[in-house]
Amino acid sequence: MEKRADWARPYGGDMTVSVSTMFITVHDGDEALTFYRDALGLDVRNDVSKGDFRWITVGAPGQAVDVVLSYPHGGRSEADGDALLSLVTKGAMQAAIFRSDDLDATFERVRASGAEVLQEPKPQPWGVTDCAFRDPSGNLVRIAQA
Repeated sequence: MEKRADWARPYGGDMTVSVSTMFITVHDGDEALTFYRDALGLDVRNDVSKGDFRWITVGAPGQAVDVVLSYPHGGRSEADGDALLSLVTKGAMQAAIFRSDDLDATFERVRASGAEVLQEPKPQPWGVTDCAFRDPSGNLVRIAQA
C-alpha cells in the first residue's frame, strides 16, 4: 500500500485551485515595467495612477495569472515598507520563475536589455535548464526552458 503525504490528499469533489495573482515588490514602477514588459515580453494589463499610488499589473500572453508590480510601502506601515524595501534593494527577494519555449532567445533578449546576468542558461541538478537575472529593483528572476 502506497502512503500519500497529507498535502497530496485531494480536497474532495472536482474542486480546482489555481494561481490568479502574485506580487513582485519593486522600488520604481517605470523601471520595473520596462523590464517585465520590454525585456520579458509580458503584457500590460493595468497601469493606473491616483496621486502617489500606482497599480501596475502585467502577465504572460495566454495566461490568466496577473503579476502586480507593487511598491514596498503600498498598504504597509512605514516601518514594514522600509524593511521590505531594504530586502528588495539588497537583492534578498526572489521575484518569480518564468518559463520560455526558447530559453536561449529569451536569455539574449533580457541580457540585451541591460539586466544584470546572474547565470547563463545551464542544466540544473533538479532537471531543468534555466538562467537567472536581477530585475531593476534587485529581485532574483529565473527563466526555465519550457
